[in-house]
Amino acid sequence: MRLLLLYIFLFINCFVFSQNDSLKTDSIKKKNKDIELKEVEIVVEKDNTFGISRLNNVEGTTIYAGKKTEAIYLQDLNANLAANNSRQIFSKIAGINIFENDGSGATVGIGGRGLNPNRISNFNTRQNGYDISADALGYPESYYTPPTEAIERIEILRGAAGLQFGTQFGGMINYKFTEAPTNKKIAAKFRQTGGSFGFVNSFNQLSGTVKKFSYNTFYQYKQYSGWRERSQLHSHTAFASLKYQFNDRFFIKGEYTFLSYLAQQPGGLTDKQFEKDPTLVNRYRNWFKVNWNLFSVSADYKVSDKGRFNFLFFGLNAGRDALGNLGRIDRIDDTATYRNLLSDSYNNYGGELRFLQRYILFNNNSHFLIGARIYKGNTNRKQGDANKTDKPHFKFLNPDDLENSSYIFPSSNYALFIENIFQLTRKWSVTPGVRLENIVTSSDGYYRLLNKDLAGNVLLDMKIADNRSNNRSFMLAGIGTQLKLNKSVELYANFSQNYRSINFNDMRVLNPNFQVDPNLKDETGFTADGGFRGVVKNILYFDVSGFFLNYQNRIGSVLRVDSTTYNIIRFRTNISDSKNTGIEAFGEIDWIKLIKKTSKHKLSTFVNMSYINAIYVSSQQSAYNNKKVEYVPDVIFRTGVTYAYKKFSLTYQYSYTAQQFSDADNSLSTSSAIYGIIPAYSIMDISANYSWRFLGFSAGVNNVANSSYFTRRAEGYPGPGILPADPINAYFTIQVKL
Repeated sequence: MRLLLLYIFLFINCFVFSQNDSLKTDSIKKKNKDIELKEVEIVVEKDNTFGISRLNNVEGTTIYAGKKTEAIYLQDLNANLAANNSRQIFSKIAGINIFENDGSGATVGIGGRGLNPNRISNFNTRQNGYDISADALGYPESYYTPPTEAIERIEILRGAAGLQFGTQFGGMINYKFTEAPTNKKIAAKFRQTGGSFGFVNSFNQLSGTVKKFSYNTFYQYKQYSGWRERSQLHSHTAFASLKYQFNDRFFIKGEYTFLSYLAQQPGGLTDKQFEKDPTLVNRYRNWFKVNWNLFSVSADYKVSDKGRFNFLFFGLNAGRDALGNLGRIDRIDDTATYRNLLSDSYNNYGGELRFLQRYILFNNNSHFLIGARIYKGNTNRKQGDANKTDKPHFKFLNPDDLENSSYIFPSSNYALFIENIFQLTRKWSVTPGVRLENIVTSSDGYYRLLNKDLAGNVLLDMKIADNRSNNRSFMLAGIGTQLKLNKSVELYANFSQNYRSINFNDMRVLNPNFQVDPNLKDETGFTADGGFRGVVKNILYFDVSGFFLNYQNRIGSVLRVDSTTYNIIRFRTNISDSKNTGIEAFGEIDWIKLIKKTSKHKLSTFVNMSYINAIYVSSQQSAYNNKKVEYVPDVIFRTGVTYAYKKFSLTYQYSYTAQQFSDADNSLSTSSAIYGIIPAYSIMDISANYSWRFLGFSAGVNNVANSSYFTRRAEGYPGPGILPADPINAYFTIQVKL
């Protein structure tokens, strides 16, 4: 509270200082009418050479100074954008581990610094600044992935994101769409892609500006047959935005996003099945359906040349349904048994208000930011029997008397955050910040306790009411610093506390492959990182850093024997604390510019490497001490070479990921395949691009060497078991841009 009062006091003083500056300016104007002082705004533009840059210290009403940040510019990459190929798109971001089991790009799974990649759940995931996950607090999984072809850049802020964007250890990812052109009434982009295994992607966009109105709209259709049987997908994505610019200081904008897709899932494999034939299908009745509706209204108002307000209201009305057999993959799917249906609906809304004030401190521009967030979530989750067919019939057999469970999960979040860039000298700044949080997560419903003996006889069948509520308030604090060594190179360091509440899956889901500890606790800890980065004469771009992530009460999976069925299952609980220590390094050099400043040719090489040591410590059970944290490869290495001449470019990329474990026991293998080791793998990709006037052509081959590998062992959908990654595949894109 004292720290909060101190910040309020500083803000008042900053406001007074800014008013005094205005008075001084007015006095000068009165003494000499010919003198007029105006604000000079310096905008740091990204370098087109490398397709990646750091974010500016201040962008809009967001502060990034003293933090590890990256921005990926999609139009400068040679990558399979139609399929959202994460291995290529995030190739220049160090320390990113990727789940690669969806060749269509309908879903993306990435994790950083040793955090689980599942549906980007360890990042605060946003689109144009607002939340897009199912529930930011209770279920932060992203079933909607923005089409890469619509994106201008992907903004990434590492562990220090918790102070401004909310509690997550991984950081924040923001997909920023390309803005409508201000100099055209209508602009069009049509991209048509065909690829291996029946892949078709059609992306069509119209945008422009008419007087004070700007609009941007696109529609994407995607279909995919898959390289394994029963892997078909049909997807529809649409987006529309309308912006009204009242004047040069004030605008208001509304956005709407729609997604609908239906996918069949062939299930997972055991280790022996994968080694023998990765195309094998064990599940013929599994389906997955998603319907997503996102909307937002935002307003931005420049109070003066030094002060700026930003308001954002957003909401989500969505649902996802998983249908099929959740049983062990080493057991045959008995088509005479009912399928299991897990149906979720999400109804969430929230608002964020930010105010940024620039002021003079020690003759330098400093910045003060204060903001608030309100969030309300409501998840309705039901689980029960569905029919025995192999059709996508997402209906419960007994909707009024479900065989498994029925819950409502309400949640709420109120937060106040403050950050300040103290620009102490022209080269050195210090940025402290605090965030006050109040989080409430609750459950209201029932689950059905059904016990059977080994012969299948029912021993117990009863409904158990389950009503819980968890209300907690706390403060997070952090501080960052940044020092410019010269015009090209700077040092940065940051310390930030983090927090992650248990999610709805940790409160109640009935799955024969795992159980959840009813006494789970929230996860706490902090992240510290530091490094140096820079761009040297547009020849060399680099960012080298080290980090330490302290994770307390870390939730993970261990092996247990089910006391009822005597099967070995996963048991999800607070295993212990963990420590993630690592080095992240990226560098790219343009060899032609090294020799000759100007040339129509370009030959560049990038190297991206991370080393992470993540282990469990301080466990009450000594068996887990010094064990490796799951889904943390020690080494992730990616490198690539790009040659370009005028409007043509060609990129070769090599990726290596070391072996990793899928559970805290560090098991090597088991008959159920839901836990065990994930072997190291290497992948090569080639992509090319050529443009001529209003036409563009892209083509490429992914997994050129046709490596057989997998990156994930699933506990439930879309497995359970090993989920094989795609073999060699090719794509070709034609683009018309008017």
